[in-house]
Amino acid sequence: MLRSLCVLLLFVGSGVLSLAATTDELIRRVEARYNAAQTLSVEFVENYNMQGHPRPPEEGKLTLRKERKMRWDYARPAGKLFISDGKTVYLYSALENRVEKMPLKNTEDMRAPLAFLLGRLDMKKEFRDFSTRPAEDGDVWLAARSKSDRTPYDNIDMLIAPDGSVRQLKIAGRDQSLLAFSFKDEHLNPPVNDSLFHFIIPAGADVVDSVAWDGQER
Repeated sequence: MLRSLCVLLLFVGSGVLSLAATTDELIRRVEARYNAAQTLSVEFVENYNMQGHPRPPEEGKLTLRKERKMRWDYARPAGKLFISDGKTVYLYSALENRVEKMPLKNTEDMRAPLAFLLGRLDMKKEFRDFSTRPAEDGDVWLAARSKSDRTPYDNIDMLIAPDGSVRQLKIAGRDQSLLAFSFKDEHLNPPVNDSLFHFIIPAGADVVDSVAWDGQER
């Protein structure tokens, strides 16, 4: 709208400054919320689409703890588990009794960056070309592009609530994939036992030491 009123240059300039300030404040609000937390739990719904071919929705509970620890417990499909103990990530399928593991620093799985959400979130260090657009109920969409072409994703969209919580996250992969999460019932600093992030390989499981992942299990 401001661009269509280009004759009002002073108002356009003021609008640009206001938008920048709003974007910066939104980023600070998100970082302040999550960097101050020690633990987090939230329910999620996950949708994955590869070049127009969607996978059935999956859902469960995500638990995070500082120092890059995370646990995705899937209720659908039952028995699926994704864990980071801060150094190694494990993907387990109870249906196949199969484990894939890999160093956290090497994985390209697009769930892994959320391990850095608590205490290490610095959005301007990781992203560029920020933009915002309003949503319903006072929420705001924040879009950004990755600064590095070495990440498996190109850009993200985050739906941010007035309190700074992330309600939706959309991650566009460089392979034309789209990974989308909806979050609800978020709790900051719930009591979490460290043993929750220690994965014990089940008896008889097929274990694969992955060299590289493409962001989704095979």
